[in-house]
Amino acid sequence: MGERTAPTYGGQAVVEGVMMRGPNAVAVAVRRSDGVIVSYSEQLSGMFTSRLRAVPLIRGGAVLVESLTIGVRALGWASSVTEGDSDGHQKPERLGLAGWIGLFFTLSAASAAFFLGPVLATFWLDDTLGSAWWSLLIESVLRLGVLISYVWLIGQSEEIQRIFQYHAAEHQTIHAYEQGLELSVPAVRRHPREHPRCGTSFLLTVAVVSALVFIFVGTEPLWWRFGSRLLLIPLVAGISYETIRFGGLHNRWPIVRGLFTANLLLQRLTTRAPDDEQIQVAIEAFRQVQTIESEANLNG
Repeated sequence: MGERTAPTYGGQAVVEGVMMRGPNAVAVAVRRSDGVIVSYSEQLSGMFTSRLRAVPLIRGGAVLVESLTIGVRALGWASSVTEGDSDGHQKPERLGLAGWIGLFFTLSAASAAFFLGPVLATFWLDDTLGSAWWSLLIESVLRLGVLISYVWLIGQSEEIQRIFQYHAAEHQTIHAYEQGLELSVPAVRRHPREHPRCGTSFLLTVAVVSALVFIFVGTEPLWWRFGSRLLLIPLVAGISYETIRFGGLHNRWPIVRGLFTANLLLQRLTTRAPDDEQIQVAIEAFRQVQTIESEANLNG
Protein backbone atom coordinates (compact mmCIF):
# COMPACT_ATOMS: atom_id res chain seq x y z
CA MET A 1 0.00 0.00 0.00
CA GLY A 2 1.10 3.60 -0.46
CA GLU A 3 3.02 5.40 2.23
CA ARG A 4 0.93 7.62 4.49
CA THR A 5 1.99 11.12 5.30
CA ALA A 6 -0.83 12.31 7.59
CA PRO A 7 -1.60 12.44 10.39
CA THR A 8 1.88 12.33 11.84
CA TYR A 9 2.54 10.27 14.95
CA GLY A 10 5.52 10.28 17.25
CA GLY A 11 6.42 8.64 20.50
CA GLN A 12 8.80 7.98 23.33
CA ALA A 13 9.94 4.97 25.29
CA VAL A 14 9.16 4.94 29.02
CA VAL A 15 9.87 2.47 31.82
CA GLU A 16 8.46 -0.87 30.59
CA GLY A 17 6.29 0.88 28.06
CA VAL A 18 5.71 3.32 25.23
CA MET A 19 4.11 6.73 24.89
CA MET A 20 2.48 7.59 21.56
CA ARG A 21 1.61 11.13 20.54
CA GLY A 22 -0.86 12.10 17.82
CA PRO A 23 -1.88 15.54 16.56
CA ASN A 24 -4.45 15.98 19.32
CA ALA A 25 -3.99 13.12 21.78
CA VAL A 26 -1.46 11.12 23.75
CA ALA A 27 -1.51 7.55 25.10
CA VAL A 28 0.87 5.53 27.24
CA ALA A 29 0.88 1.74 27.59
CA VAL A 30 2.94 -0.14 30.18
CA ARG A 31 3.28 -3.82 31.05
CA ARG A 32 2.84 -4.35 34.79
CA SER A 33 4.88 -6.88 36.75
CA ASP A 34 1.94 -9.33 36.52
CA GLY A 35 2.15 -9.24 32.72
CA VAL A 36 -1.00 -7.18 32.18
CA ILE A 37 -0.79 -4.22 29.79
CA VAL A 38 -2.37 -1.08 31.25
CA SER A 39 -2.75 2.24 29.53
CA TYR A 40 -4.09 5.76 29.79
CA SER A 41 -4.96 8.20 27.05
CA GLU A 42 -6.19 11.75 26.88
CA GLN A 43 -7.06 14.44 24.41
CA LEU A 44 -4.66 17.36 24.38
CA SER A 45 -5.54 21.03 24.45
CA GLY A 46 -4.06 24.40 25.26
CA MET A 47 -0.43 24.86 24.33
CA PHE A 48 -0.23 21.27 23.06
CA THR A 49 -2.50 22.11 20.12
CA SER A 50 -1.82 25.85 19.82
CA ARG A 51 -1.25 27.70 16.57
CA LEU A 52 2.45 27.97 17.42
CA ARG A 53 2.77 24.39 16.14
CA ALA A 54 2.09 25.73 12.62
CA VAL A 55 4.65 28.57 12.63
CA PRO A 56 7.99 27.57 11.04
CA LEU A 57 11.09 27.95 13.25
CA ILE A 58 8.96 28.94 16.28
CA ARG A 59 7.19 25.57 16.37
CA GLY A 60 10.48 23.77 17.00
CA GLY A 61 10.86 25.32 20.44
CA ALA A 62 7.15 24.88 21.19
CA VAL A 63 7.24 21.20 20.26
CA LEU A 64 10.39 20.69 22.35
CA VAL A 65 8.79 22.19 25.48
CA GLU A 66 5.56 20.26 25.09
CA SER A 67 7.42 17.01 24.35
CA LEU A 68 9.39 17.43 27.56
CA THR A 69 6.22 18.18 29.51
CA ILE A 70 4.28 15.22 28.16
CA GLY A 71 7.34 13.00 28.46
CA VAL A 72 7.91 13.83 32.13
CA ARG A 73 4.28 13.03 32.95
CA ALA A 74 4.43 9.77 30.97
CA LEU A 75 7.67 8.71 32.66
CA GLY A 76 6.25 9.47 36.10
CA TRP A 77 3.09 7.47 35.42
CA ALA A 78 5.03 4.52 34.00
CA SER A 79 7.42 4.48 36.96
CA SER A 80 4.56 4.46 39.47
CA VAL A 81 3.00 1.49 37.66
CA THR A 82 6.18 -0.58 37.38
CA GLU A 83 7.15 0.15 40.97
CA GLY A 84 3.74 -0.98 42.23
CA ASP A 85 2.65 2.43 43.51
CA SER A 86 -0.25 2.49 41.05
CA ASP A 87 -2.37 -0.11 39.27
CA GLY A 88 -2.29 2.02 36.14
CA HIS A 89 -5.93 3.04 36.14
CA GLN A 90 -5.24 6.57 37.35
CA LYS A 91 -4.14 9.27 34.96
CA PRO A 92 -0.96 11.19 35.84
CA GLU A 93 -1.27 14.50 37.57
CA ARG A 94 -0.47 17.60 35.58
CA LEU A 95 2.80 19.34 36.29
CA GLY A 96 2.54 21.78 39.16
CA LEU A 97 4.76 24.75 39.91
CA ALA A 98 7.45 22.54 41.45
CA GLY A 99 7.42 20.30 38.39
CA TRP A 100 7.79 23.23 36.02
CA ILE A 101 10.64 24.67 38.09
CA GLY A 102 12.41 21.31 38.15
CA LEU A 103 11.96 20.91 34.40
CA PHE A 104 13.32 24.42 33.81
CA PHE A 105 16.47 23.84 35.86
CA THR A 106 17.05 20.41 34.34
CA LEU A 107 16.75 21.79 30.83
CA SER A 108 18.93 24.78 31.71
CA ALA A 109 21.66 22.57 33.16
CA ALA A 110 21.62 20.26 30.14
CA SER A 111 21.72 23.20 27.73
CA ALA A 112 24.59 24.84 29.62
CA ALA A 113 26.61 21.62 29.62
CA PHE A 114 25.98 20.92 25.95
CA PHE A 115 26.40 24.45 24.58
CA LEU A 116 28.72 26.18 27.07
CA GLY A 117 30.90 23.28 28.19
CA PRO A 118 32.71 22.94 24.85
CA VAL A 119 33.29 26.73 24.80
CA LEU A 120 35.07 26.58 28.15
CA ALA A 121 37.12 23.63 26.99
CA THR A 122 38.34 25.24 23.77
CA PHE A 123 38.40 29.07 23.94
CA TRP A 124 41.94 29.10 25.37
CA LEU A 125 43.17 27.39 22.19
CA ASP A 126 42.80 30.61 20.14
CA ASP A 127 46.36 31.78 20.78
CA THR A 128 47.85 28.30 20.71
CA LEU A 129 46.37 27.45 17.32
CA GLY A 130 46.82 30.96 15.92
CA SER A 131 43.18 31.20 14.82
CA ALA A 132 39.89 31.32 16.69
CA TRP A 133 38.25 29.49 13.80
CA TRP A 134 40.18 26.35 14.67
CA SER A 135 38.84 26.68 18.20
CA LEU A 136 35.31 26.88 16.80
CA LEU A 137 35.88 23.74 14.77
CA ILE A 138 37.22 21.84 17.78
CA GLU A 139 34.33 23.17 19.89
CA SER A 140 31.84 21.72 17.40
CA VAL A 141 33.63 18.38 17.20
CA LEU A 142 33.80 18.23 21.00
CA ARG A 143 30.05 18.98 21.27
CA LEU A 144 29.34 16.12 18.88
CA GLY A 145 31.69 13.85 20.80
CA VAL A 146 29.97 14.66 24.10
CA LEU A 147 26.62 13.69 22.59
CA ILE A 148 27.81 10.38 21.16
CA SER A 149 29.75 9.50 24.30
CA TYR A 150 26.76 10.24 26.53
CA VAL A 151 24.42 8.13 24.41
CA TRP A 152 26.91 5.24 24.37
CA LEU A 153 27.57 5.48 28.11
CA ILE A 154 23.95 5.39 29.26
CA GLY A 155 23.36 2.50 26.86
CA GLN A 156 25.61 0.28 28.97
CA SER A 157 22.94 0.09 31.69
CA GLU A 158 20.66 -2.97 31.50
CA GLU A 159 17.65 -0.87 32.52
CA ILE A 160 18.35 1.66 29.77
CA GLN A 161 18.83 -1.15 27.27
CA ARG A 162 15.26 -2.30 28.00
CA ILE A 163 14.05 1.24 27.39
CA PHE A 164 16.01 1.19 24.12
CA GLN A 165 14.08 -1.97 23.16
CA TYR A 166 10.80 -0.15 23.72
CA HIS A 167 12.26 2.76 21.75
CA ALA A 168 12.76 0.44 18.77
CA ALA A 169 9.27 -1.04 19.19
CA GLU A 170 7.83 2.48 19.04
CA HIS A 171 9.70 3.22 15.80
CA GLN A 172 8.73 -0.07 14.17
CA THR A 173 5.06 0.41 15.05
CA ILE A 174 5.00 3.90 13.54
CA HIS A 175 6.77 2.57 10.44
CA ALA A 176 4.08 -0.11 10.02
CA TYR A 177 1.32 2.49 10.32
CA GLU A 178 3.01 4.82 7.83
CA GLN A 179 3.27 1.96 5.34
CA GLY A 180 -0.45 1.23 5.77
CA LEU A 181 0.11 -2.22 7.24
CA GLU A 182 -1.81 -4.01 9.96
CA LEU A 183 -0.51 -3.51 13.47
CA SER A 184 0.46 -7.05 14.34
CA VAL A 185 3.71 -8.27 15.89
CA PRO A 186 4.96 -10.00 12.68
CA ALA A 187 4.11 -6.95 10.52
CA VAL A 188 5.70 -4.49 12.94
CA ARG A 189 8.86 -6.57 13.39
CA ARG A 190 9.67 -6.39 9.67
CA HIS A 191 10.42 -2.69 9.89
CA PRO A 192 13.71 -0.99 10.82
CA ARG A 193 14.47 0.09 14.37
CA GLU A 194 15.48 3.57 13.22
CA HIS A 195 13.09 6.37 12.27
CA PRO A 196 14.01 9.71 10.62
CA ARG A 197 11.87 11.78 13.05
CA CYS A 198 13.46 10.30 16.18
CA GLY A 199 14.51 12.57 19.05
CA THR A 200 18.02 11.13 18.81
CA SER A 201 18.17 12.46 15.26
CA PHE A 202 17.05 15.83 16.59
CA LEU A 203 19.96 15.96 19.03
CA LEU A 204 22.51 15.11 16.35
CA THR A 205 20.98 17.68 14.03
CA VAL A 206 21.21 20.28 16.82
CA ALA A 207 24.93 19.55 17.14
CA VAL A 208 25.48 20.01 13.38
CA VAL A 209 23.22 23.05 12.99
CA SER A 210 24.81 24.78 16.00
CA ALA A 211 28.24 24.37 14.39
CA LEU A 212 27.03 26.16 11.26
CA VAL A 213 25.11 28.89 13.11
CA PHE A 214 27.90 29.73 15.55
CA ILE A 215 30.31 30.36 12.68
CA PHE A 216 28.37 33.50 11.82
CA VAL A 217 28.36 35.05 15.30
CA GLY A 218 32.09 35.63 15.58
CA THR A 219 34.66 34.48 18.10
CA GLU A 220 35.49 37.42 20.37
CA PRO A 221 35.29 37.97 23.29
CA LEU A 222 34.56 35.06 25.61
CA TRP A 223 31.41 36.63 27.07
CA TRP A 224 30.04 36.92 23.53
CA ARG A 225 30.69 33.26 22.86
CA PHE A 226 28.76 32.38 26.02
CA GLY A 227 25.94 34.81 25.33
CA SER A 228 25.53 33.89 21.69
CA ARG A 229 25.35 30.17 22.49
CA LEU A 230 22.52 30.75 24.96
CA LEU A 231 20.62 33.36 22.93
CA LEU A 232 20.70 31.27 19.77
CA ILE A 233 19.40 28.04 21.34
CA PRO A 234 15.80 28.76 20.17
CA LEU A 235 17.02 29.46 16.63
CA VAL A 236 19.17 26.32 16.56
CA ALA A 237 16.25 24.26 17.90
CA GLY A 238 13.90 25.78 15.32
CA ILE A 239 16.19 25.10 12.36
CA SER A 240 16.91 21.58 13.62
CA TYR A 241 13.21 20.79 13.98
CA GLU A 242 12.45 22.03 10.46
CA THR A 243 15.35 19.96 9.14
CA ILE A 244 14.12 16.79 10.85
CA ARG A 245 10.56 17.48 9.74
CA PHE A 246 11.66 17.92 6.13
CA GLY A 247 13.68 14.71 6.29
CA GLY A 248 10.76 12.76 7.71
CA LEU A 249 8.30 14.04 5.09
CA HIS A 250 10.65 13.41 2.16
CA ASN A 251 12.42 10.26 3.28
CA ARG A 252 11.58 8.56 0.01
CA TRP A 253 14.03 10.83 -1.84
CA PRO A 254 17.45 9.12 -2.14
CA ILE A 255 19.34 12.37 -1.57
CA VAL A 256 17.41 13.02 1.66
CA ARG A 257 18.05 9.49 2.90
CA GLY A 258 21.74 10.01 2.18
CA LEU A 259 21.88 13.28 4.10
CA PHE A 260 20.21 11.72 7.13
CA THR A 261 22.29 8.53 7.18
CA ALA A 262 24.30 9.72 10.20
CA ASN A 263 21.08 10.33 12.14
CA LEU A 264 19.92 6.78 11.52
CA LEU A 265 23.34 5.36 12.39
CA LEU A 266 23.30 7.17 15.74
CA GLN A 267 19.95 5.54 16.53
CA ARG A 268 21.68 2.18 16.52
CA LEU A 269 23.07 3.28 19.88
CA THR A 270 19.61 4.17 21.25
CA THR A 271 17.62 1.18 20.00
CA ARG A 272 17.77 -2.54 20.66
CA ALA A 273 15.81 -5.37 19.05
CA PRO A 274 12.51 -5.66 20.99
CA ASP A 275 10.82 -8.89 21.95
CA ASP A 276 7.22 -9.74 21.02
CA GLU A 277 5.80 -8.56 24.34
CA GLN A 278 7.44 -5.15 23.98
CA ILE A 279 6.04 -4.76 20.47
CA GLN A 280 2.59 -5.66 21.84
CA VAL A 281 2.88 -2.78 24.31
CA ALA A 282 3.84 -0.34 21.54
CA ILE A 283 0.91 -1.50 19.40
CA GLU A 284 -1.48 -1.05 22.32
CA ALA A 285 -0.24 2.51 22.92
CA PHE A 286 -0.68 3.31 19.24
CA ARG A 287 -4.20 1.85 19.11
CA GLN A 288 -5.18 3.83 22.18
CA VAL A 289 -4.00 7.13 20.73
CA GLN A 290 -5.72 6.35 17.44
CA THR A 291 -8.97 5.62 19.28
CA ILE A 292 -9.02 8.91 21.15
CA GLU A 293 -7.99 10.79 18.00
CA SER A 294 -10.94 9.23 16.15
CA GLU A 295 -13.35 10.10 18.97
CA ALA A 296 -12.08 13.70 19.00
CA ASN A 297 -12.61 13.96 15.23
CA LEU A 298 -16.16 12.62 15.50
CA ASN A 299 -17.04 14.99 18.33
CA GLY A 300 -15.38 17.88 16.54
